[in-house]
Amino acid sequence: MAKGYWVSVYPAISDPGGLTAYDKLAGPAVRAGGGRVLSRGSRVVAHEAGITQRAVLVEFDSFEQAVAAYESEEYQKALVALPDGYERDFRIVEGTD
Repeated sequence: MAKGYWVSVYPAISDPGGLTAYDKLAGPAVRAGGGRVLSRGSRVVAHEAGITQRAVLVEFDSFEQAVAAYESEEYQKALVALPDGYERDFRIVEGTD
């Protein structure tokens, strides 16, 4: 079964400290959903049209598990805690076998 991944990039971060409330809720929600944070990179080397802002990669045992974790009540509460002024490119992608 192919793994699932959350890929999240923040093109605009107006206040880096503002993610604290989101992080406190999102971390436990991700772990409860079976996710493992592989990278919460502040060090990024960007190529082509890439950006050097924060990029986060979370791995799940399956694509379905990744979708379910995003749709969970716990993670939806974390999303509400994202402050204004944040632009986020978020995707759930299926890995290869």
